[in-house]
Amino acid sequence: MTANTAIPHLSAANLDGFGITTEEVVKFLSRLILDAADNTAWHAPKAVLTPPDGRYIMSTLAAMSDPPLVATKSLVLNDRNRQAGLPPINSLVSLIHGETGLPLATIDGNWITAVRTAGLSAVAAGYLARKDSQTISFVGTGVQARSHLDAMGDLFPLKHILISGRGQTNIDLLRETAEARGLTSEICDTPQDAVRNADIVVTSITHTAVSKPFLDANHLRPGACAIMADLGAPWHRESFGSLDLLAVDDLEQEASLPKPLADPRDVNGDLHGLVSGKLAGRLDDDQRTAFLFRGLAIGDLALAALAWQKYRDR
Repeated sequence: MTANTAIPHLSAANLDGFGITTEEVVKFLSRLILDAADNTAWHAPKAVLTPPDGRYIMSTLAAMSDPPLVATKSLVLNDRNRQAGLPPINSLVSLIHGETGLPLATIDGNWITAVRTAGLSAVAAGYLARKDSQTISFVGTGVQARSHLDAMGDLFPLKHILISGRGQTNIDLLRETAEARGLTSEICDTPQDAVRNADIVVTSITHTAVSKPFLDANHLRPGACAIMADLGAPWHRESFGSLDLLAVDDLEQEASLPKPLADPRDVNGDLHGLVSGKLAGRLDDDQRTAFLFRGLAIGDLALAALAWQKYRDR
């Protein structure tokens, strides 16, 4: 490739057409998590800007040696986008060659974020959730809810979903996704009802939309697994001590940031610990577990690399 070669943009429609499976995502993510520990893949802690007007601006950076790739993601969360009919979160991933620095592709960041977030949850759920989980609940019904339903539906014998959220359009889309999988669905009167009555609980509320916590980990039923894909914003932090096992995505990233997601004394380990076997996952059917995470730059890299590989194969 020469420096003036035009590079492709992989849109959401392109990416949907590649047919990337949950199995592929989990396998590639697990590999890169181990590679990071072996110093053959690298990721930096998230960089975040919070302007006084309420926007949340974030970037991620990750690289791998085989193949040599570097991925960066730039993201803006702005709730005022809704007034213009736009999604509140928009982002772009740039992929470059890890040795030459030449550009390879730009990739729809919203698709990458949705699939990699659900992929990280799927990796964790494989160790933390009961294998016979049949009921899943969602507090928050947007894109992340649908992507998590797709991922969890591929891993577990789900039969029924519980829904707690605002916005009838998103609720309808989530119910349609469930129906397409042959699942029954039910609208809960309160978020607390959704938490109390499911084997797997997924919360994905935009953290800027949460004025104060309203969920309690004590309300999880025995054997339940909570996936907190929203920085744990709706959860009472002091309730995390009631969990039998709490994992984060990356202990090093947590230690580098000024405001931890949970009291370090309540955290048992991270994704590397689970994937490597250094952290035992679920030990019995009654344990209450949770995965609380910010999202890893290495997750963006994994999905960008998979997408690039599919593009080149075609």
